Amino acid sequence: MVAGNLRLGALALTVTLVLAGCESLSTGSFQMPDIFGGADSDETVVKRQIPFPADEYAKLEKKGTSAVQGRLTYETSAGQTLIGAGETVSVAPATRYAAEAADVALSGRKIEPADPRAREYTHYAKTDDNGYFVVRGIPAGVFYVAGSVLLPGGNSRSPIIIKQIELGEGQTRDVDLSR
Repeated sequence: MVAGNLRLGALALTVTLVLAGCESLSTGSFQMPDIFGGADSDETVVKRQIPFPADEYAKLEKKGTSAVQGRLTYETSAGQTLIGAGETVSVAPATRYAAEAADVALSGRKIEPADPRAREYTHYAKTDDNGYFVVRGIPAGVFYVAGSVLLPGGNSRSPIIIKQIELGEGQTRDVDLSR
């Protein structure tokens, strides 16, 4: 249970570090844990069915003029709204490879780590003290925006929160990253 919470924490940390201080972090140079993988040995890990589609990713732009902004929050079963302060948010292209990982993550399971080449197309930012984030330099396209929130006590994380968005060239989209 503790190992599972730590893995989920690493996932949320990944999302949080993405939006560092509401400041966009460049892709490729920032190494973060895989948001859709990286389970410890004592946890069952779902094997990827879709191999990394290098041809599909090669057609994608890595940088652009669009942006995503919003707020990360989580409502507990007791009705308490937790603010995702200091968390990492990621914005990844909605490829079939990422969709498989998102489906597994949303079901509460872990998937084997993503191919490192996928991170070159993922943008990250860290939320501010009020849970707000801005991710800049994103190309036009369809993306998954993802994050999670540290739960009271600091030993576990909320389930992953994922929203799918579409961005036009130079567009800024508001995202309510809440669950």
